[in-house]
Amino acid sequence: MERYDIAIIGTGPAGLSAAIYAARGGLKTIVFEKGLIGGQIIVTADVENYPGFNENLSGFEIMEKMRLQALKFDAVIKEEQVTGIGFEGLCKIIETDENQYRVKSIILATGAHPRKLNVPGEDRFIGRGVSYCATCDGALYRNKIVAVNGGGDSAVEEALFLTRFAEKVYIIHRRDALRAVHAIQQRAFNNPKIKIIWDTVIHEVNGTDQVKSLTLFNKKTETISALQVDGLFVYIGIIPNNHLFESRIELDTQGFIVTNEYMETNIPGVYAAGDIRQKLLRQVVTATSDGAIAAFAAEKWIEENEESFAGHYES
Repeated sequence: MERYDIAIIGTGPAGLSAAIYAARGGLKTIVFEKGLIGGQIIVTADVENYPGFNENLSGFEIMEKMRLQALKFDAVIKEEQVTGIGFEGLCKIIETDENQYRVKSIILATGAHPRKLNVPGEDRFIGRGVSYCATCDGALYRNKIVAVNGGGDSAVEEALFLTRFAEKVYIIHRRDALRAVHAIQQRAFNNPKIKIIWDTVIHEVNGTDQVKSLTLFNKKTETISALQVDGLFVYIGIIPNNHLFESRIELDTQGFIVTNEYMETNIPGVYAAGDIRQKLLRQVVTATSDGAIAAFAAEKWIEENEESFAGHYES
């Protein structure tokens, strides 16, 4: 059984930031990723709001820089799927589809994923007109026409945010009333840039290289129409990737991990970072901050318990 000081599950911005800080701090560090290294951001064509870059970089370029930086400090990245985690005892066990590992501390950076419409064209145009984050991509649509799908607080708030950039913002909602709180609704109703399309669902996302239009279906009139847009923002929910630990880690009502300011979970030696956490803002910059804090806190926890590890770690 291979042994490491710290295991990080996930290679998004939070996971790789944690790996950089942990490995640079002298911890023997292993990182696990079942899919593409870099997390969801790698499908983003242009990242404008990550500090330190005057020119736009793609999500892939940013994450490749982080990956190489983690490797420079001797972090080990394993493209293995974690199938089980043993949280019991001072030392933890990581099981993958290929091996078992004994570690002193774990950072959970498994992220979350947006709930999709699952309509034709949606996957094809992700990063090319289809987005799930107005804060990330809104500035790319200056003086353009966009649509927001959804009717809850997040959808309406993001539609309002998009009016700072877009010429016109359509809110497409499957019902005849929004679910957002009254105050947010009123702001949307009073904004001249916003138009709400009621009782309607999206049947298809259309375009060539970029999104050009949406095929809409009105549930009341049962008619099909086309809406010309330059972008689509989908806000029908976000799903935490918590299946590995949902019965053992404290979660909020939506399934996100509850931590304190040190990224500590309810289990000693286990930390969480990035989109899997209960938090206000899910962005690259907040994820990297979470990862750095989690790694630093884990390093201190390992140091404080070093004598106790003697009999557990090698057994």
